Amino acid sequence: MHDDTLAHLSDDLPLSRRDFLRLSALLTGSVALPQLARAASANDPVRIGYLPITDASPLLVAHARKLFEAQGLEVEAPRLFRSWSQIVEAFMAGQVNVVHLLSPMTVWARYGSNFPAKVVAWNHMSGSALTVAPNIREIRDLGGRKVAVPFWYSIHNVVLQHLLRENGLTVVTRPADALKPNEVALSIMAPADMGPALANGAIAGFIVAEPFNAAAETNGIGRVLRFTGDVWREHACCVLTMHERDLKERPEWSQKVVNALVEAQHWLRDNRREGARLLSKDAPGKYTPFAAPVLERVLVPDAARQQQYVREGAIRHPEWKDERIEYQPYPFPSYTEQLVRLLKQTQVEGDNRFLAGLDPAFVARDLVDDRFVKKSIAALGGLKAFGLPEKYTRSETLVA
Repeated sequence: MHDDTLAHLSDDLPLSRRDFLRLSALLTGSVALPQLARAASANDPVRIGYLPITDASPLLVAHARKLFEAQGLEVEAPRLFRSWSQIVEAFMAGQVNVVHLLSPMTVWARYGSNFPAKVVAWNHMSGSALTVAPNIREIRDLGGRKVAVPFWYSIHNVVLQHLLRENGLTVVTRPADALKPNEVALSIMAPADMGPALANGAIAGFIVAEPFNAAAETNGIGRVLRFTGDVWREHACCVLTMHERDLKERPEWSQKVVNALVEAQHWLRDNRREGARLLSKDAPGKYTPFAAPVLERVLVPDAARQQQYVREGAIRHPEWKDERIEYQPYPFPSYTEQLVRLLKQTQVEGDNRFLAGLDPAFVARDLVDDRFVKKSIAALGGLKAFGLPEKYTRSETLVA
């Protein structure tokens, strides 16, 4: 992928500070929605909303492989959105009813604005990285420099700030021309703009979902300094989000939707190369603007490349055997609890006072509805079908 291709992708995915401000206005009710969220009928089709990143792959694979139809559901063609504010606006207005959202964004939506969003499953694990200029060798080298994040309420921002804190660096979110040696300025940037900005020296690094890190690697723009899954073991990033009303009023429909997603994840585990082809710009669905080789770099394990990452320090815990992106749908409560605790320590622009009163255990019970995904997993033979022990609890591992 060449520089002009990366630059062109900014037309497809312009996540920016303007987008954050737009979403802030939506979630505080200061912007009117295009229509009120209408009540769904029992026969309403599945209407998928997504951004063209690998985080959305289970939803897109479920559509491409007609897994919704196999459940007896009617489904419309997935609708590609250009920004998080667009997808949230469409979701709040009832224009789409099945979406993937950044996991911290769901906390913001439910408790910062009292919108009845519910997490019903994880879309994937890991799948993100911190990519830097070639002269950056350690986290401490980011002192006095600027780093781009895709969104304030993102796992990327949460993990990056954890890394910076643990390495004695101070985060600043205000525009800064003169940074102290121990300060790192964070700013929101469209993922597709990150590669060009790194190439021209405007930023020293970026942390974002795939395949933008893989695209930067293949284009010779930067190198992966750390994979997020090597910092927070098997963390979720994007989660399957639905309206609480659908779960209550259309439980059979909701169960079938989750069944299709879980089947897609199960299929992806053993069909990664074909999954990359299905998601590529050259496939019939044209779900993403990426070529198959870039997507394969993310989805398809490569032992030699894995060893290279270990030698270079991008992977410091090879014993975890963490894939660059992995698929497992169960939303472990311990993850949600840890996420809430970390969000309380994470700097963002805007009013985040709602976080102070949140009890992590309460959020894990209230934000997440795991009834449907448990049934879907059981139908496939249990958690062992996803390479996990047969228990719905785990301990979180977070390192520097």
